[in-house]
Parts: sequence; C-alpha cells; structure tokens
Amino acid sequence: MTDKDALPYRLNVGAVLFSRGGQVFVGKRKGFPDAWQLPQGGVDEGENTRHAVLRELKEEIGTDKADIMAEHPDWLLYDLPPHLLGVAWKGKYRGQRQKWYALRFTGTDADIRLDADAHPEFEDWRWVHLHELTALAVAFKRDIYERLARDFAPYAKD
Repeated sequence: MTDKDALPYRLNVGAVLFSRGGQVFVGKRKGFPDAWQLPQGGVDEGENTRHAVLRELKEEIGTDKADIMAEHPDWLLYDLPPHLLGVAWKGKYRGQRQKWYALRFTGTDADIRLDADAHPEFEDWRWVHLHELTALAVAFKRDIYERLARDFAPYAKD
C-alpha cells in the first residue's frame, strides 16, 4: 500500500483553449472510453509554465497556434483516486499541482492533429461549451474543471 502523504505532487500545466466562437477544446483520452479532458501535461525541470503550456498543446493537439489570455492566479491540486495511487506516473506522485491558462486558438480546425506526436494522448476531440466541462471530467478532476469553468467564463465570449 502506497502512503499518499509521503508522495509529492507532480508539477503540471493545463490549457483551456477557446475557439473564436467561445467554445473549449476537449480531447478524448486514448484507451479510456468516455474520458474527455482539457490538454495538460508535465512541466520539465527549470521550464517556464507559459512555455510549457504551449509545448504541451503542440505535443497533444499538434499545434501551438494560440495566444495566452490569462493565467489562473492559483495553483490547483488534485489527488489521484486510491486505485491509481502507486500506479499512475510509476507511483512517484500523489496527484498533480497545476497552473492553468486560458488561451485563444488562432488556427483552424485543420491545424489540430492528434497524430502529430509519436504517442498520442487523444483519439478524438471536439469543441464544447464551457459549462459542459464539469460533466465531461473524470470524478477526481471535477472540482478543478468546475473552478476553471467559473473563473475563465469571461473568456468564453467572442
């Protein structure tokens, strides 16, 4: 049994990517039926989080054609559920400590290439309304998605 309290949080960035019409990009996790999420990923040692969020977009959706509009003022945390503790990230972390950004997508849908990386994160994607995020999130991320939907609501406008 893994002692959750002895494990650190993994440093992570997340992107709430808004279309010109004010909808948000969500990707369906490869190999996980009905697991939709926002682009997110780890921060490399010494990497600036603003750089990391654009790098993660490029890796996960094949494009970094986006302008950062806002940085969430807080670091948001989540703990892994018990069945993933000791399994996810090779058992090194208890969850993630995340810096989230609101970004405006400046490309076209054709720029989104889920197969651009050798190890794709997503197998499908779509634009959704911001208020749909919470219902799409896996249970252990719902609180964060609810907060993002509330705090980044002003950016959902055209």
